[in-house]
Amino acid sequence: MVTGAEEDRRLADVVESWLGRGVLVVGDAMLDEWRFADSDRLCREAPAPVLTLRRRITAAGGAANTAVNLSALGGRASLVAPVGADVAGDELHDCLDRAGVWDRTVSQTGRRTPVKRRILAADQILVREDEGDRDDRLCDDGVQRLLGTLASATEELREVTGQPPTLVICDYGLGALPEPIRAWLVEHRDLFGTVALDAHDLAYWRGLAPTVVTPSFAEATRLLNSSGTTAAAPADPPAEAPAVRLAAGQTPTVEMPTVVTEVVPPLPERPRGFTESTVHSGTDRAGVARSHLAEIRERTGADVVAVTLDTDGAVVGGPDGEPRRSHATPVPASYAVGAGDAYLAAMTLALAAGAPLPTAARLAQLAATSTVAGMGTCVCVREDLLAALGSTDGDGERAPAVVDHGGLDALIARHRRDGRSVVFTNGCFDVLHRGHVRYLDQARQLGDVLVVAVNSDDSVRRLKGADRPVNPVEDRVAVLAALACVDHVVVFEEDSPAALIETVRPDVYVKGGDYPPEMVPEAPLVRRLGGQVRTLGYVPDRSTSAIIDRIRSQTVNGRAPATSDAQEPSLADSPTGSTP
Repeated sequence: MVTGAEEDRRLADVVESWLGRGVLVVGDAMLDEWRFADSDRLCREAPAPVLTLRRRITAAGGAANTAVNLSALGGRASLVAPVGADVAGDELHDCLDRAGVWDRTVSQTGRRTPVKRRILAADQILVREDEGDRDDRLCDDGVQRLLGTLASATEELREVTGQPPTLVICDYGLGALPEPIRAWLVEHRDLFGTVALDAHDLAYWRGLAPTVVTPSFAEATRLLNSSGTTAAAPADPPAEAPAVRLAAGQTPTVEMPTVVTEVVPPLPERPRGFTESTVHSGTDRAGVARSHLAEIRERTGADVVAVTLDTDGAVVGGPDGEPRRSHATPVPASYAVGAGDAYLAAMTLALAAGAPLPTAARLAQLAATSTVAGMGTCVCVREDLLAALGSTDGDGERAPAVVDHGGLDALIARHRRDGRSVVFTNGCFDVLHRGHVRYLDQARQLGDVLVVAVNSDDSVRRLKGADRPVNPVEDRVAVLAALACVDHVVVFEEDSPAALIETVRPDVYVKGGDYPPEMVPEAPLVRRLGGQVRTLGYVPDRSTSAIIDRIRSQTVNGRAPATSDAQEPSLADSPTGSTP
């Protein structure tokens, strides 16, 4: 029987095998801009918040972020896309350079670089402003230059890597892939090995024969409910695809074709279950997607279909007809911007490296899940993906998650020997909620190993009262140990974790609260042992006490209360915030 450690090593071998693999990314590149502001009052003119800008960051978006993820995961990514000759375009070039992406973008005078600008206050997106015109079509000269760059970038990757490059197409309907570009890619499909397609409208790509398509549930809905779509090129093959002539030492020249269009006929029957109303309803989207994988494969001509379901993970199907289900960690939508790009990048690299579909699906989901810890455009780094596969001890077995005090001593010694930094936190964690998960995720980012100390049942009763805990310590420990961000869980009987802190000697000690670290009772001890003390803020309106009160109210009244419970700190079950 294969152990968890053996499976993780096998997955890690796949990650190692794709290092340096050449990938050409083509499509709609954009700039993501994040503006973080404070707001403590409303303006006099209207009931609108007054914002004070504190920080601004930019990141590659769309096809550019897919290229960044491919590079961060260890691939050799080259991006071909039209970019405006403007300030946003300059910033996008800087993002690509910092990420190590081969920037083969084509500057288009008079065209604006698409920008998605998000303005936030208190970790909430207040407004998103989009720049860029969907109807801003490329001029003939721009198309000609883009086709020439496509040909030269493809040849460049082939020469450097010594093998046919992988192709990733990101078509988000922003004008980067007009009919001649699509026709060229379909006609020259044989220049590439693995081909991945991520498109808002998959019907435009009939005839491409991609290796994998990754539609969202909404995009799959659109494809299967379409009654016929005008496509840019005949399916097999285009009669007049752009002809690229390469000569030694010469810049590629392109003979422009006459664009041919046809109507792609629909399948005989409209699939049941895919309707616009199911996209955001409580329908079992995974079940619906699973039942229509074969239809999606038939319509797209893809070997592999991965229907992504945001917080519900993904459903993946291949030629064997066996659907695979993967699961995601639910997070606010604002934390998952660009997570789909990480999923696409890892799925593509794994398939290009020859990994079996179950392995590719797991790595893709793990890449997407490991990036959603906070605000900003998601990028999965190769080292983080390998770390997410789990650490092993000196004998090659996975280090246990739930340990006693003696076992913790040995594990901490081993971590110290291997040069890992240790983060320590403690609490009751009676009814685990979103505030806890976010808190623990943020704590894990402060070091290499996260140790969570949990109050015993007797300790909780002394701190909270005779009616607590709601869940016994065995259940609380099991749930915490299942979190990907938690490495080790240990139970302590005392009211204070001081004895465990003496044992662990953490590099960082973390508590939840909006007060300064100096007010943490354990701070003097931690600092005497050479560690740092950090406090992490709360998720508003999230607390164990409030959840318990709501449950009790429903039990008494037979229904949910009309108004919410009083707001309480999200991570603390006590007024001081000492025990989450």
